[in-house]
Amino acid sequence: MSIPTSSNTLKAGLGIVGFGTVGQGVWKHLAATKKNMENRLGVKIELIGVCVRNPDRQREVRIPRTAIHTDPCKLVDDPRVNIVCELMGGTTLAREVTLRALRLGKVVVSANKALVCEHGAEIFKTVSKCGGQYFFEASVAGGIPIIKSLREGLVANRFSEIAGIINGTCNYLLTRMEKEGLSYETVLKDARRLGYVEADESLDLDGVDAYHKAVILAFLAHGKWVPRKNTLVEGIRAVTLEDIQRALDFGYRIKHVAVIRRDFAKGHMTLGVYPALIPLDKVLARVDGVYNGISLTGDVVGTTTLVGRGAGQDATASAVIGDIVDAIRTLKGAAFKFLTRTDLDFYTALGQTMRMATPDEIQSQFYLRFSLRDESGVSAEVYRILAEEKISVARVIQYEHAGTRRGTHTLSTYPVSEASMERALRKLRKLRTVLETPLVLRILSPEN
Repeated sequence: MSIPTSSNTLKAGLGIVGFGTVGQGVWKHLAATKKNMENRLGVKIELIGVCVRNPDRQREVRIPRTAIHTDPCKLVDDPRVNIVCELMGGTTLAREVTLRALRLGKVVVSANKALVCEHGAEIFKTVSKCGGQYFFEASVAGGIPIIKSLREGLVANRFSEIAGIINGTCNYLLTRMEKEGLSYETVLKDARRLGYVEADESLDLDGVDAYHKAVILAFLAHGKWVPRKNTLVEGIRAVTLEDIQRALDFGYRIKHVAVIRRDFAKGHMTLGVYPALIPLDKVLARVDGVYNGISLTGDVVGTTTLVGRGAGQDATASAVIGDIVDAIRTLKGAAFKFLTRTDLDFYTALGQTMRMATPDEIQSQFYLRFSLRDESGVSAEVYRILAEEKISVARVIQYEHAGTRRGTHTLSTYPVSEASMERALRKLRKLRTVLETPLVLRILSPEN
Protein backbone atom coordinates (compact mmCIF):
# COMPACT_ATOMS: atom_id res chain seq x y z
CA MET A 1 0.00 0.00 0.00
CA SER A 2 1.34 3.43 -0.91
CA ILE A 3 0.57 6.79 0.66
CA PRO A 4 -2.57 8.31 -0.89
CA THR A 5 -2.52 11.87 -2.17
CA SER A 6 -5.07 14.61 -1.76
CA SER A 7 -4.62 18.15 -3.08
CA ASN A 8 -1.00 17.26 -3.82
CA THR A 9 -0.34 16.51 -0.11
CA LEU A 10 0.98 13.10 0.82
CA LYS A 11 -0.85 11.53 3.76
CA ALA A 12 0.24 8.88 6.26
CA GLY A 13 -2.65 7.51 8.33
CA LEU A 14 -1.81 5.89 11.65
CA GLY A 15 -3.91 3.47 13.69
CA ILE A 16 -2.80 2.27 17.12
CA VAL A 17 -4.09 -1.10 18.34
CA GLY A 18 -3.56 -1.18 22.09
CA PHE A 19 -3.50 2.03 24.09
CA GLY A 20 -1.67 1.17 27.28
CA THR A 21 1.49 2.81 28.58
CA VAL A 22 3.41 2.55 25.30
CA GLY A 23 0.48 3.39 23.05
CA GLN A 24 -0.28 6.54 25.01
CA GLY A 25 3.38 7.51 24.89
CA VAL A 26 3.42 7.14 21.11
CA TRP A 27 0.29 9.27 20.68
CA LYS A 28 1.55 11.91 23.13
CA HIS A 29 4.97 12.31 21.51
CA LEU A 30 3.63 12.14 17.96
CA ALA A 31 1.06 14.84 18.70
CA ALA A 32 3.78 17.05 20.19
CA THR A 33 6.26 16.62 17.32
CA LYS A 34 3.84 16.13 14.42
CA LYS A 35 4.48 19.47 12.70
CA ASN A 36 8.23 19.05 12.84
CA MET A 37 8.02 15.48 11.52
CA GLU A 38 5.66 16.49 8.73
CA ASN A 39 8.09 19.18 7.57
CA ARG A 40 11.00 16.77 7.81
CA LEU A 41 9.28 13.93 5.92
CA GLY A 42 7.17 15.95 3.50
CA VAL A 43 3.90 14.26 4.47
CA LYS A 44 0.69 14.94 6.34
CA ILE A 45 0.53 12.62 9.39
CA GLU A 46 -2.99 11.75 10.47
CA LEU A 47 -3.64 10.04 13.82
CA ILE A 48 -6.73 8.15 12.66
CA GLY A 49 -7.61 6.33 15.86
CA VAL A 50 -6.82 3.84 18.60
CA CYS A 51 -8.36 0.50 19.54
CA VAL A 52 -8.97 -0.31 23.21
CA ARG A 53 -10.80 -2.94 25.22
CA ASN A 54 -12.48 -0.46 27.57
CA PRO A 55 -13.35 2.91 25.99
CA ASP A 56 -14.54 4.30 29.34
CA ARG A 57 -11.28 3.79 31.19
CA GLN A 58 -9.52 6.97 32.36
CA ARG A 59 -6.16 7.40 30.65
CA GLU A 60 -3.20 9.71 31.00
CA VAL A 61 -3.53 10.88 27.40
CA ARG A 62 -6.84 12.35 26.28
CA ILE A 63 -7.94 11.84 22.70
CA PRO A 64 -11.21 12.57 20.86
CA ARG A 65 -13.97 10.07 21.61
CA THR A 66 -14.51 9.63 17.87
CA ALA A 67 -10.94 8.31 17.57
CA ILE A 68 -11.56 5.45 20.04
CA HIS A 69 -12.47 2.03 18.63
CA THR A 70 -13.15 -1.35 20.21
CA ASP A 71 -12.92 -3.53 17.09
CA PRO A 72 -9.30 -3.80 15.90
CA CYS A 73 -10.38 -5.24 12.54
CA LYS A 74 -12.39 -2.14 11.65
CA LEU A 75 -9.44 0.10 12.45
CA VAL A 76 -7.06 -2.10 10.45
CA ASP A 77 -9.47 -2.22 7.51
CA ASP A 78 -9.98 1.56 7.45
CA PRO A 79 -8.62 2.68 4.05
CA ARG A 80 -7.22 5.84 5.64
CA VAL A 81 -4.92 3.72 7.82
CA ASN A 82 -1.76 2.58 6.07
CA ILE A 83 0.44 2.21 9.19
CA VAL A 84 -0.80 -0.06 11.99
CA CYS A 85 0.94 0.12 15.38
CA GLU A 86 0.38 -3.18 17.17
CA LEU A 87 0.98 -2.34 20.83
CA MET A 88 -1.54 -4.64 22.48
CA GLY A 89 0.79 -7.44 23.59
CA GLY A 90 -0.02 -11.13 23.68
CA THR A 91 0.33 -13.56 20.81
CA THR A 92 -3.24 -14.51 19.83
CA LEU A 93 -5.28 -11.48 18.83
CA ALA A 94 -2.05 -9.58 18.14
CA ARG A 95 -1.07 -12.23 15.59
CA GLU A 96 -4.47 -12.01 13.88
CA VAL A 97 -4.33 -8.22 13.70
CA THR A 98 -0.77 -8.25 12.39
CA LEU A 99 -1.42 -10.81 9.66
CA ARG A 100 -4.66 -9.08 8.63
CA ALA A 101 -2.86 -5.77 8.17
CA LEU A 102 0.05 -7.33 6.28
CA ARG A 103 -2.28 -9.21 3.93
CA LEU A 104 -3.83 -5.85 3.08
CA GLY A 105 -0.37 -4.63 2.12
CA LYS A 106 -0.11 -2.27 5.07
CA VAL A 107 2.91 -1.51 7.25
CA VAL A 108 2.90 -2.85 10.81
CA VAL A 109 5.00 -1.38 13.61
CA SER A 110 5.25 -3.53 16.75
CA ALA A 111 6.84 -3.64 20.19
CA ASN A 112 5.68 -7.22 20.77
CA LYS A 113 8.76 -9.38 21.45
CA ALA A 114 6.73 -12.49 22.34
CA LEU A 115 4.85 -12.28 19.03
CA VAL A 116 8.05 -11.90 16.99
CA CYS A 117 9.74 -14.72 18.90
CA GLU A 118 6.86 -17.18 18.57
CA HIS A 119 5.42 -16.22 15.16
CA GLY A 120 8.22 -14.30 13.47
CA ALA A 121 8.72 -16.88 10.73
CA GLU A 122 5.04 -16.71 9.74
CA ILE A 123 4.93 -12.92 9.93
CA PHE A 124 8.07 -12.47 7.84
CA LYS A 125 6.79 -14.87 5.17
CA THR A 126 3.54 -12.91 5.01
CA VAL A 127 5.51 -9.69 4.50
CA SER A 128 7.42 -11.30 1.64
CA LYS A 129 4.27 -12.69 0.04
CA CYS A 130 1.88 -9.76 0.42
CA GLY A 131 4.16 -6.76 0.03
CA GLY A 132 3.56 -5.05 3.35
CA GLN A 133 6.32 -4.20 5.80
CA TYR A 134 7.02 -5.05 9.45
CA PHE A 135 9.13 -2.96 11.81
CA PHE A 136 9.88 -4.16 15.34
CA GLU A 137 12.74 -2.08 16.77
CA ALA A 138 10.85 -1.51 20.03
CA SER A 139 10.60 -5.26 20.71
CA VAL A 140 14.19 -5.43 22.02
CA ALA A 141 16.01 -3.12 24.44
CA GLY A 142 13.62 -0.15 24.34
CA GLY A 143 15.51 2.99 23.39
CA ILE A 144 18.65 1.18 22.13
CA PRO A 145 18.53 0.87 18.30
CA ILE A 146 19.89 -2.66 18.38
CA ILE A 147 17.80 -4.10 15.53
CA LYS A 148 18.67 -1.21 13.23
CA SER A 149 22.33 -1.67 14.19
CA LEU A 150 22.29 -5.36 13.30
CA ARG A 151 20.51 -5.04 9.97
CA GLU A 152 22.01 -1.74 8.85
CA GLY A 153 24.97 -0.17 10.65
CA LEU A 154 26.83 -3.42 11.42
CA VAL A 155 25.66 -5.43 8.42
CA ALA A 156 29.26 -6.10 7.27
CA ASN A 157 29.96 -8.21 10.38
CA ARG A 158 29.68 -11.82 11.39
CA PHE A 159 29.06 -11.94 15.14
CA SER A 160 30.90 -14.43 17.30
CA GLU A 161 29.21 -13.11 20.46
CA ILE A 162 26.26 -10.94 21.40
CA ALA A 163 25.93 -10.49 25.16
CA GLY A 164 23.57 -8.13 26.86
CA ILE A 165 21.44 -6.99 29.74
CA ILE A 166 18.05 -6.88 28.03
CA ASN A 167 15.59 -7.06 30.91
CA GLY A 168 15.40 -3.83 32.89
CA THR A 169 13.38 -5.36 35.72
CA CYS A 170 16.04 -7.92 36.63
CA ASN A 171 18.75 -5.29 36.34
CA TYR A 172 16.81 -2.93 38.62
CA LEU A 173 16.36 -5.65 41.26
CA LEU A 174 20.00 -6.77 41.25
CA THR A 175 21.27 -3.17 41.28
CA ARG A 176 19.22 -2.15 44.31
CA MET A 177 20.08 -5.35 46.18
CA GLU A 178 23.78 -4.57 45.75
CA LYS A 179 23.75 -0.79 46.23
CA GLU A 180 21.35 -0.72 49.20
CA GLY A 181 21.95 -4.11 50.81
CA LEU A 182 18.27 -5.04 50.46
CA SER A 183 16.77 -8.49 50.13
CA TYR A 184 15.27 -9.72 46.88
CA GLU A 185 11.72 -9.71 48.27
CA THR A 186 12.05 -6.15 49.60
CA VAL A 187 13.20 -4.77 46.26
CA LEU A 188 10.61 -6.81 44.36
CA LYS A 189 7.83 -5.14 46.36
CA ASP A 190 9.14 -1.72 45.27
CA ALA A 191 9.40 -2.88 41.65
CA ARG A 192 5.77 -3.98 41.73
CA ARG A 193 4.69 -0.66 43.20
CA LEU A 194 6.59 1.26 40.51
CA GLY A 195 5.10 -0.83 37.71
CA TYR A 196 8.45 -2.33 36.65
CA VAL A 197 7.22 -5.93 36.74
CA GLU A 198 4.97 -7.53 34.12
CA ALA A 199 1.50 -8.66 35.22
CA ASP A 200 2.81 -12.20 34.67
CA GLU A 201 5.91 -11.83 36.84
CA SER A 202 7.50 -15.02 35.52
CA LEU A 203 8.16 -13.27 32.20
CA ASP A 204 10.66 -10.97 33.92
CA LEU A 205 11.85 -12.91 36.94
CA ASP A 206 12.32 -16.30 35.24
CA GLY A 207 14.07 -14.99 32.13
CA VAL A 208 11.26 -15.52 29.60
CA ASP A 209 11.15 -11.89 28.48
CA ALA A 210 14.92 -11.87 27.89
CA TYR A 211 14.64 -15.18 26.03
CA HIS A 212 12.07 -13.70 23.61
CA LYS A 213 14.38 -10.78 22.88
CA ALA A 214 17.46 -12.98 22.52
CA VAL A 215 15.69 -15.17 19.96
CA ILE A 216 15.00 -12.08 17.83
CA LEU A 217 18.64 -10.99 18.01
CA ALA A 218 19.82 -14.52 17.16
CA PHE A 219 17.65 -14.58 14.04
CA LEU A 220 18.88 -11.19 12.84
CA ALA A 221 22.51 -12.13 13.47
CA HIS A 222 22.47 -15.78 12.43
CA GLY A 223 19.21 -16.51 10.59
CA LYS A 224 18.03 -19.12 13.08
CA TRP A 225 14.88 -19.22 15.18
CA VAL A 226 16.15 -20.91 18.34
CA PRO A 227 13.54 -23.11 20.09
CA ARG A 228 13.22 -23.05 23.87
CA LYS A 229 14.38 -26.66 24.17
CA ASN A 230 17.79 -25.67 22.79
CA THR A 231 18.38 -22.84 25.22
CA LEU A 232 19.28 -22.39 28.86
CA VAL A 233 16.73 -20.00 30.42
CA GLU A 234 17.15 -19.06 34.08
CA GLY A 235 15.87 -16.16 36.16
CA ILE A 236 17.14 -14.40 39.27
CA ARG A 237 14.89 -15.77 42.04
CA ALA A 238 17.69 -17.95 43.49
CA VAL A 239 20.26 -15.11 43.67
CA THR A 240 20.70 -13.88 47.24
CA LEU A 241 22.25 -10.77 48.76
CA GLU A 242 25.01 -13.07 49.98
CA ASP A 243 25.78 -14.17 46.41
CA ILE A 244 26.01 -10.56 45.29
CA GLN A 245 28.52 -9.82 48.06
CA ARG A 246 30.57 -12.98 47.39
CA ALA A 247 30.71 -12.09 43.69
CA LEU A 248 32.13 -8.70 44.63
CA ASP A 249 34.72 -10.47 46.79
CA PHE A 250 35.78 -12.38 43.66
CA GLY A 251 35.92 -9.14 41.62
CA TYR A 252 32.60 -9.58 39.80
CA ARG A 253 29.12 -8.09 39.66
CA ILE A 254 26.03 -10.27 39.10
CA LYS A 255 23.90 -9.28 36.12
CA HIS A 256 21.07 -11.05 34.30
CA VAL A 257 22.28 -11.51 30.73
CA ALA A 258 21.40 -13.03 27.38
CA VAL A 259 24.37 -14.56 25.55
CA ILE A 260 24.43 -15.66 21.90
CA ARG A 261 27.65 -17.27 20.70
CA ARG A 262 28.59 -18.68 17.33
CA ASP A 263 31.63 -20.84 16.65
CA PHE A 264 32.26 -20.45 12.94
CA ALA A 265 34.99 -23.09 12.86
CA LYS A 266 32.85 -25.78 14.49
CA GLY A 267 29.60 -24.71 12.82
CA HIS A 268 27.46 -24.38 15.96
CA MET A 269 25.85 -21.70 18.10
CA THR A 270 24.50 -21.33 21.63
CA LEU A 271 21.85 -19.14 23.22
CA GLY A 272 21.46 -18.75 26.95
CA VAL A 273 19.67 -16.43 29.37
CA TYR A 274 20.84 -16.47 32.98
CA PRO A 275 22.36 -14.51 35.89
CA ALA A 276 26.12 -14.29 35.42
CA LEU A 277 29.19 -12.85 37.11
CA ILE A 278 30.84 -10.10 35.03
CA PRO A 279 34.27 -8.59 35.88
CA LEU A 280 33.94 -5.19 37.52
CA ASP A 281 35.99 -3.44 34.84
CA LYS A 282 33.64 -4.44 31.98
CA VAL A 283 31.06 -2.01 30.59
CA LEU A 284 28.12 -4.37 31.16
CA ALA A 285 29.04 -4.69 34.84
CA ARG A 286 28.45 -0.94 35.19
CA VAL A 287 25.01 -0.87 33.54
CA ASP A 288 22.64 -0.26 36.45
CA GLY A 289 18.97 0.24 37.24
CA VAL A 290 16.44 -0.08 34.43
CA TYR A 291 19.12 0.51 31.80
CA ASN A 292 20.01 -2.11 29.19
CA GLY A 293 23.40 -2.75 27.61
CA ILE A 294 24.32 -4.92 24.64
CA SER A 295 27.85 -5.88 23.59
CA LEU A 296 28.35 -7.12 20.02
CA THR A 297 31.61 -8.70 18.84
CA GLY A 298 31.94 -8.68 15.06
CA ASP A 299 34.74 -9.82 12.80
CA VAL A 300 35.03 -6.39 11.16
CA VAL A 301 34.17 -3.79 13.79
CA GLY A 302 35.51 -5.62 16.84
CA THR A 303 33.42 -5.12 19.97
CA THR A 304 30.78 -2.41 20.24
CA THR A 305 28.65 -1.81 23.33
CA LEU A 306 25.34 0.06 23.26
CA VAL A 307 23.77 1.33 26.50
CA GLY A 308 20.42 3.04 27.06
CA ARG A 309 17.02 2.86 28.68
CA GLY A 310 15.57 -0.55 28.05
CA ALA A 311 11.98 -0.03 29.10
CA GLY A 312 9.40 2.54 30.09
CA GLN A 313 6.94 4.66 28.17
CA ASP A 314 9.32 7.19 26.67
CA ALA A 315 12.15 4.82 25.69
CA THR A 316 9.81 2.38 23.99
CA ALA A 317 7.74 5.13 22.38
CA SER A 318 10.96 6.58 20.95
CA ALA A 319 11.74 3.26 19.25
CA VAL A 320 8.16 2.92 17.95
CA ILE A 321 8.19 6.44 16.49
CA GLY A 322 11.54 5.71 14.86
CA ASP A 323 9.88 2.76 13.13
CA ILE A 324 6.92 4.93 12.14
CA VAL A 325 9.35 7.29 10.40
CA ASP A 326 10.88 4.33 8.55
CA ALA A 327 7.37 3.14 7.70
CA ILE A 328 6.52 6.51 6.14
CA ARG A 329 9.74 6.53 4.17
CA THR A 330 9.02 3.01 2.96
CA LEU A 331 5.53 4.01 1.82
CA LYS A 332 7.07 6.91 -0.05
CA GLY A 333 9.54 4.55 -1.67
CA ALA A 334 12.44 6.41 -0.05
CA ALA A 335 13.74 3.53 2.10
CA PHE A 336 14.96 0.06 1.24
CA LYS A 337 12.56 -2.81 1.78
CA PHE A 338 13.21 -5.24 4.61
CA LEU A 339 12.03 -8.86 4.87
CA THR A 340 11.72 -9.27 1.12
CA ARG A 341 11.97 -12.71 -0.45
CA THR A 342 15.68 -12.06 -0.99
CA ASP A 343 16.10 -11.27 2.73
CA LEU A 344 14.28 -14.42 3.80
CA ASP A 345 16.29 -16.57 1.40
CA PHE A 346 19.47 -15.06 2.87
CA TYR A 347 18.43 -15.73 6.49
CA THR A 348 17.29 -19.26 5.62
CA ALA A 349 20.62 -20.08 3.99
CA LEU A 350 22.51 -18.49 6.90
CA GLY A 351 20.62 -20.51 9.50
CA GLN A 352 21.09 -23.79 7.64
CA THR A 353 24.87 -23.55 7.89
CA MET A 354 24.96 -24.28 11.61
CA ARG A 355 23.47 -26.35 14.41
CA MET A 356 22.88 -25.79 18.11
CA ALA A 357 25.80 -26.85 20.31
CA THR A 358 25.44 -29.78 22.71
CA PRO A 359 26.03 -29.38 26.48
CA ASP A 360 29.39 -31.15 26.05
CA GLU A 361 30.46 -28.44 23.57
CA ILE A 362 29.41 -25.42 25.65
CA GLN A 363 32.28 -24.21 27.82
CA SER A 364 32.09 -21.74 30.67
CA GLN A 365 33.68 -20.69 33.91
CA PHE A 366 31.37 -21.16 36.88
CA TYR A 367 30.65 -19.73 40.32
CA LEU A 368 29.41 -22.35 42.77
CA ARG A 369 27.91 -21.76 46.21
CA PHE A 370 26.96 -24.55 48.62
CA SER A 371 26.47 -25.04 52.35
CA LEU A 372 28.13 -27.95 54.14
CA ARG A 373 27.61 -29.62 57.49
CA ASP A 374 30.62 -29.07 59.76
CA GLU A 375 32.00 -32.60 59.79
CA SER A 376 35.43 -34.05 59.16
CA GLY A 377 36.12 -34.84 55.51
CA VAL A 378 33.06 -33.17 53.95
CA SER A 379 35.12 -30.74 51.89
CA ALA A 380 37.24 -33.58 50.56
CA GLU A 381 34.10 -35.36 49.39
CA VAL A 382 33.00 -32.30 47.43
CA TYR A 383 36.37 -31.83 45.77
CA ARG A 384 36.50 -35.53 44.91
CA ILE A 385 33.27 -35.12 42.93
CA LEU A 386 34.59 -32.04 41.15
CA ALA A 387 37.79 -33.90 40.27
CA GLU A 388 35.80 -36.84 38.87
CA GLU A 389 34.23 -34.43 36.38
CA LYS A 390 37.60 -32.79 35.65
CA ILE A 391 36.44 -29.47 37.13
CA SER A 392 39.44 -27.39 38.17
CA VAL A 393 38.89 -24.86 40.95
CA ALA A 394 40.38 -21.40 40.41
CA ARG A 395 39.52 -19.78 43.74
CA VAL A 396 37.77 -20.69 46.99
CA ILE A 397 36.36 -18.59 49.82
CA GLN A 398 34.90 -20.28 52.92
CA TYR A 399 32.59 -18.64 55.45
CA GLU A 400 31.78 -20.04 58.86
CA HIS A 401 28.40 -19.42 60.44
CA ALA A 402 28.94 -18.61 64.11
CA GLY A 403 26.98 -20.77 66.53
CA THR A 404 26.05 -23.35 63.90
CA ARG A 405 27.57 -26.54 62.58
CA ARG A 406 27.56 -25.37 58.97
CA GLY A 407 29.65 -23.32 56.60
CA THR A 408 29.23 -21.76 53.17
CA HIS A 409 31.73 -22.45 50.42
CA THR A 410 31.95 -20.32 47.28
CA LEU A 411 34.30 -21.16 44.46
CA SER A 412 35.06 -20.23 40.89
CA THR A 413 36.22 -22.71 38.26
CA TYR A 414 38.33 -22.73 35.16
CA PRO A 415 36.39 -23.33 31.89
CA VAL A 416 34.50 -26.60 31.85
CA SER A 417 31.58 -28.00 29.86
CA GLU A 418 27.96 -27.50 30.86
CA ALA A 419 27.54 -31.28 30.81
CA SER A 420 30.38 -31.83 33.29
CA MET A 421 29.04 -29.21 35.68
CA GLU A 422 25.52 -30.66 35.53
CA ARG A 423 26.82 -34.14 36.34
CA ALA A 424 28.77 -32.75 39.29
CA LEU A 425 25.71 -30.90 40.58
CA ARG A 426 23.60 -34.06 40.46
CA LYS A 427 26.19 -35.83 42.62
CA LEU A 428 26.53 -32.92 45.05
CA ARG A 429 22.75 -32.77 45.60
CA LYS A 430 22.82 -36.37 46.82
CA LEU A 431 25.37 -35.76 49.58
CA ARG A 432 23.78 -35.73 53.03
CA THR A 433 26.37 -33.17 54.14
CA VAL A 434 25.23 -30.64 51.51
CA LEU A 435 22.54 -28.72 53.39
CA GLU A 436 20.77 -26.95 50.54
CA THR A 437 20.58 -27.06 46.75
CA PRO A 438 23.90 -25.69 45.42
CA LEU A 439 23.68 -22.51 43.37
CA VAL A 440 25.67 -22.37 40.15
CA LEU A 441 26.14 -19.20 38.07
CA ARG A 442 28.15 -18.69 34.92
CA ILE A 443 31.06 -16.25 34.64
CA LEU A 444 30.96 -14.02 31.57
CA SER A 445 33.85 -11.87 30.41
CA PRO A 446 32.88 -9.79 27.36
CA GLU A 447 35.56 -8.04 25.30
CA ASN A 448 34.65 -4.50 26.48
